Amino acid sequence: MRYFFLAYAIIVVLVVGIFGFRGQKFSQPPIRIFWDMREQDVLRAQKPDAFFANGQGGRPLPAQTQPRGFNEDGLRELGGIPEYEFGGSSGYYYTGQIGDYYGNGMPEELKLTAANSAALIQRGQEVFTITCALCHGPSGDGAGITSTYGVPVATTPTANGRLNLHSQDPNPAAGRIFYPDGRVFDTITKGKGNMGAYGPNLAVRDRWAVIAYLHTLQAAKASQPAPK
Repeated sequence: MRYFFLAYAIIVVLVVGIFGFRGQKFSQPPIRIFWDMREQDVLRAQKPDAFFANGQGGRPLPAQTQPRGFNEDGLRELGGIPEYEFGGSSGYYYTGQIGDYYGNGMPEELKLTAANSAALIQRGQEVFTITCALCHGPSGDGAGITSTYGVPVATTPTANGRLNLHSQDPNPAAGRIFYPDGRVFDTITKGKGNMGAYGPNLAVRDRWAVIAYLHTLQAAKASQPAPK
């Protein structure tokens, strides 16, 4: 036991020696083991910056770019997509909610028909492959490339700890096999756990396209014969 306390005391002295006491002034930059993103090489709005010759932190916009919310008068598009498609409006199409509850099913605003549904699903596959498959896996079973490196992802608990998009709703009273579409939309928009928010990156229609594609993955999974 005495060796334990001796080792503990040595560790405390080392930690204090490395990190120093809070509030102590140094003439040299402190030694930091964990940066925690406290200081980043970013430019603060309307602040001077000695890195540039004119000392101004604000820089001209790169060619062919347009900051959101600063479009020219009369223009309301970002890369050819209407600006409102990135959110800010109310209703099921923009929030995934009907009143205080998550809705289910595709919104009327998509104007889906038998003729154009395949195009929406194909678009969902494209967006899913680019944005989601890295973590969720190409088939939505959680076996994405990040899982091979031990990177934790936002997870619906499964046996292997992965985020399996085929997981069932844990509430049997909900009467659904999978989470309602509105909840999935809200998670894509705002993020959850270790998953970041994709609302600023994906247009509203693309988020619903991903959900439509998820239904095809779930239907394909359900149609597979049970393992013997």
